[in-house]
Amino acid sequence: MYCRRRTALAGTIGPRAWIGCVSLDSFKKITADDYRLLKSFLDRENFHACDYSAGNLVLWSDEYETSYAVAEDTLFLRFRAGNEMNFTFPMGARDLPAAFAWLKAYCAESGTPLRMNLVEPAMFERVEAAFPGEYSVEYSRDNADYLYNVTDLASFSGKRYHGKKNHVNAFLAACPDWTYEPITDKNTSECIEMARAWCKLNECCQDHMKHAEMCVLVKALGLRATLGLTGGVLRTGGRIVALALGERCGDMVIEHFEKAFSDVPGAYSMICQQFARNEAGGALYVNREEDMGVEGLRKSKESYRPAFMGEKGVLVPKAGPGA
Repeated sequence: MYCRRRTALAGTIGPRAWIGCVSLDSFKKITADDYRLLKSFLDRENFHACDYSAGNLVLWSDEYETSYAVAEDTLFLRFRAGNEMNFTFPMGARDLPAAFAWLKAYCAESGTPLRMNLVEPAMFERVEAAFPGEYSVEYSRDNADYLYNVTDLASFSGKRYHGKKNHVNAFLAACPDWTYEPITDKNTSECIEMARAWCKLNECCQDHMKHAEMCVLVKALGLRATLGLTGGVLRTGGRIVALALGERCGDMVIEHFEKAFSDVPGAYSMICQQFARNEAGGALYVNREEDMGVEGLRKSKESYRPAFMGEKGVLVPKAGPGA
């Protein structure tokens, strides 16, 4: 338990006022049952990182050991990346100094370094305004999200999309009987079969992240309605040859998954365009997530001409008094 009344009476929100009041059991593992609670805090913000969506947090909670705590009317998130424990920016915080005081006290009580990951530039601006000169942030190009104008992906118009239009035309020529249909309870089992076939063809079992992503995709298909996910498939010759599944979040739709069989010409460009046309209505952007430093993935995502990159970095205290 933490001591809000004690802090107020002491006239301080420094971490020392909280030590002994913050429970080491404050953080709870995220499950699908927490979706609405997570969303209620995340909806207070208008950030663009794909990581700050309730569905994403639920789906990847096992892989990253993601947990949450609620204190100071704020959502605190904790996850493991490699051998390091990370926190995120306090979500929905109406009193940022109080939120930081709680988190610093928890770190002191648990012996955990204060390392805040997935920090966007707008988040750091708020931290700098509240604590001038106390923290530094380092951004990673590998973790930056690709955000595209919905209208660009839906139309592929102009010279810069000439190659994508050629891919779509190749798909239309190869698959004249194609159809697009939304993912529903009726075709979920077929989507899972397609995903598993894709996984086998791409030797996912030999790559930890590919295998993890495929497990999460199957989980997402099963929890589609619970998590409010939206998506669709391309069908030709009676079989599903591509699928995309995402989540509406603020002014964007996050495309969490996109899979297509490589032997179907233009299937990737076609499912990208159809997802934007059918699932992103009313949104400004499609967030197609990061490239993780994978050269081929980076080249592919850049070829769709992002409107801007959503930077994310690691924030740590600077050495010295007050940090």
